[in-house]
Order: sequence, then structure tokens, then C-alpha cells
Amino acid sequence: MSCWMILCLNLQSALSKKPNLKLEKMMSTRERQVSDLGLMRRYEPDEDEMKQVFDKMSNNKAKIEFEDMRALLERLKVHDAAHEAKQILQTVGSKKDSSVDFGDFMEVHRKGGVWTSDIVSAFKMFDRDGDGQISAKDLKDAMGMLSEDCSLEECRRMVKEVDKNGDGLVGMDDFMAMMTRTMKLSRLPSSSAIALP
Repeated sequence: MSCWMILCLNLQSALSKKPNLKLEKMMSTRERQVSDLGLMRRYEPDEDEMKQVFDKMSNNKAKIEFEDMRALLERLKVHDAAHEAKQILQTVGSKKDSSVDFGDFMEVHRKGGVWTSDIVSAFKMFDRDGDGQISAKDLKDAMGMLSEDCSLEECRRMVKEVDKNGDGLVGMDDFMAMMTRTMKLSRLPSSSAIALP
């Protein structure tokens, strides 16, 4: 499950330039108290997990091409998917054909990192009914959008693996812990010098 969630996180990050501070209300009190930066925390992505994400996005090819990105964005119901795919690939790709190889992909994620607000945005992509929890049905619906065929029972098992309080739902705390478990927290400059992605 985390590979697809990282994929959503990366797409959300690529489609937005700054953390969405309106999402802060979805964060738990404990999560906001961990740091004065709240949604401004930045993580370094795990290269092995990023390779899995890259392979999904590229359909196991050596590079992500326009059709790969457009099709994925269409499945995610991104408005004007063709335009957005072209923009992402031109911004990220170092090749004349605007494709993105794994080196380009990792360079972007090393420079920009993964922001807490991006993780919250990814959570919202899976919280299909907007109730602040990811149920097995939410997960099944989201996986279907990503062309992953999972039974409701498989989705229940995935939720159970992440669900810490046993309520059968993935809350923001559960999701944040799962998403950041293999990432290192980046050191940021003083708050007066923070440059948003």
C-alpha cells in the first residue's frame, strides 16, 4: 500500500508548488505539537521505495514518458491531464524528449524532499468520502483509480497492518507514521530562511 501512497504523494507534490496550509486542520494535535514547523517538516525519501514508485509510474521501463504520466493523471482524475503531464515532465526531465529517468526522479525528490503537507494531501486522495479516515472501501476505490485490482478483503488486511488503534480505519496519525517510517527528517534552516518547494 505504501508504494501507491508514495506515488500519490509525489504526484500531489509535483502538481503543487507549496504546502497547502489549509490541510493543517486534518493533522492531530500530537502531530502539530511535534514541531513548531507543523506542516513545514521535510523528509528525505527512501531510495528503494522511490525506485518502486518510479517503476510503477514508468510501467517498469527505464524512463517515465508522456503517455505514462498522462494515463496516470487521467486515472487520478486530474483536470487537463495531458497539459499537467507535459508540464511535470518538462520541469523534471533533463532529456530533450522531456522523459524522466530514475536519476532525474531522485534528483527532484532529494532537492524538494517530502513535506508533511504533501503527505496530508496524499491522505486526502485516499480518504474518498472526506471523513478524515481511510476505510477499506476508500482504499479499494482509490486503488481502482490506480488500476490496481484489490478485493475488499485485501484492502481490509492492508488497513489492519497500518491501523494502530484497531478501529479498522487508517487515521492521519497512522498514515503519517506509515509514510515516514523509512524516511529521515531533514534539517531545515531557521524559520526566517525557509524556502518553500
